[in-house]
Amino acid sequence: MPELPEVETVKETLKTKLIGKKIEQVFVYHNNVVEYPEVDLFINCLSNQTIQNIERRGKWLLFELDNYYLLSHLRMEGKYFFREKEEPKLSHELVKFDFTDNESLRYHDTRKFGKMHLLKKEEIWNKKPLNELGLEPWDSNLTIDYLKQKYKNKTIPIKTALLDQGIITGIGNIYADEILYLSHIYPLKKSCDLTKKELQNIILHTRNVLSRAIELGGTTIRSFSSSEGVHGLFQNELYIHGKTECENCHTKVIKTKVGGRGTYYCPKCQKK
Repeated sequence: MPELPEVETVKETLKTKLIGKKIEQVFVYHNNVVEYPEVDLFINCLSNQTIQNIERRGKWLLFELDNYYLLSHLRMEGKYFFREKEEPKLSHELVKFDFTDNESLRYHDTRKFGKMHLLKKEEIWNKKPLNELGLEPWDSNLTIDYLKQKYKNKTIPIKTALLDQGIITGIGNIYADEILYLSHIYPLKKSCDLTKKELQNIILHTRNVLSRAIELGGTTIRSFSSSEGVHGLFQNELYIHGKTECENCHTKVIKTKVGGRGTYYCPKCQKK
């Protein structure tokens, strides 16, 4: 699944090719991908809009247009590809954006889990989905006191809490494992029981891990790649996720489920 570093990589890749392009026509081949507004209105509002910029909030791509923001969440396997307008639709292409030049942007999603919203610029921060997101990992308000307040009544495992996009946005399953390993925290430890030192380690390693992953273009796991011809390299630097042996102490890595998510940890470095 694309997480924050992968979405950041997609954003930077698309910016080099899309800014300044004017949308001529939009085709939606799978209506469920458009969460808001109705599909017909979505198509009509996008016509003649020029792409001014592309931003990211959490795992959402934000395409800034003249009068709107197009929000896109890639979910499990969403990808964007560039094609000439006349090239036929391929299987699993859900949305096609034709531009006034000869190019088109195709949204491809084999599992069809991705979502799009089209919001007026003045609405974007006051409506779902962005108004439900927590702090970005590099936000100066992400402090020990902030996390202590958010976690104080939570008895859920810290692995599950790290995946809560309403607290820190952008952390996904792979990076949560990495953050907890580097912080020496047992993934099933109750969130409310974390010490100040552990909270500080979470903040530090969240920033370090995600920054390094962005530098390397994200992590290519299974069939996900961030954009056509763009493949992340951070999988070569993973410490614990997907490993069988701890690189630090050579103890056998345990793979379990936490909140239904595959979780890797070292029983020696991340003691109960």
